[in-house]
Amino acid sequence: MTNAVTEILAATPAEAEAHFARRLSLETDCADVHAAMAADDPGFVLLDVRGPGAFARGHVPGARNLPHREMDVARMAGWPKDTLFVVYCAGPHCNGADRAGLRLARLGRPVKLMVGGLAGWLDEGFQLVRGPETETAHPAAAEWAAQP
Repeated sequence: MTNAVTEILAATPAEAEAHFARRLSLETDCADVHAAMAADDPGFVLLDVRGPGAFARGHVPGARNLPHREMDVARMAGWPKDTLFVVYCAGPHCNGADRAGLRLARLGRPVKLMVGGLAGWLDEGFQLVRGPETETAHPAAAEWAAQP
């Protein structure tokens, strides 16, 4: 019997392998980020790409705030070219992390999206840090924040 699940044939195992490997090369989930952030060196820089006000209201512990609109060559120069960035925004209803991913890729930077964003983080039961005092994305970030 055909239904909405079976009416389109499943991909071959080779096609499925390529598809899922590709997705995992571009995305990570909140649980994996949480586990990695518990290490001294998680192997990536976690960027909250929302504005400073949203960041201050609550963000992932260890995240650095760098709004996607402010990503450019000069602002990224503080990290080696091979630094992996993991980006997130508010959640599935927000495309800020996609915009950040696109900007970073266009700047030649490795990037992954934390699927679910802040909404996914909270859904997993993980805590947020509140306040702007957490590390900024770059030593000059305070100067950028002060610029119009």
